[in-house]
Amino acid sequence: MPLPFPFTLRTATLADVPAIRALIRLSAHALSAGDYTSAQVEGALQGAFGVDTQLLKDGTYFLAQGEAHTEAPVLAGCGGWSFRRTLFGGDARADRDPERLDPRLDAAKIRAFFVHPGWARRGVGAALLERCEQAALAAGFRRFELMATLPGVRLYQARGYVPGELIHWPLPNGLTIEFIPMSKQAA
Repeated sequence: MPLPFPFTLRTATLADVPAIRALIRLSAHALSAGDYTSAQVEGALQGAFGVDTQLLKDGTYFLAQGEAHTEAPVLAGCGGWSFRRTLFGGDARADRDPERLDPRLDAAKIRAFFVHPGWARRGVGAALLERCEQAALAAGFRRFELMATLPGVRLYQARGYVPGELIHWPLPNGLTIEFIPMSKQAA
């Protein structure tokens, strides 16, 4: 197994949107190939997958920047958490709910994790998830929930998330895509 290149985490800004959008497209196609068809991924990119600028405005979306022996850092991954009701989906999804959650009653939402294929299985997703959970804990949340893609389930289960029942989410191109809701109680 190759040794991982070092990476650092930072809070994303609106200036990062084009790079995040490109990473989401690349990650979704490359890392979902064994679980979803290309047509399902394209449909998901029209709303279920995508940049949610509310996360960036809230300061709850993070980037992993990797050192890859180039002059500019590589965007190795992205992911965030939310104190709002929307569980998943980007700006293109019309039914997003920006209502604030009550950390005493509600679970923080773990959102929009995507990893560059060249950085897959090198700790990027786990580091982003840890950062999100710690930030949500600091905001008073004690539970987490997310909507996992099929390739993402392995990461979340390894980090203590419990899967719910598989759902078939309708896509704008007439297809459906499978997701698994998952949850975790803080230790």
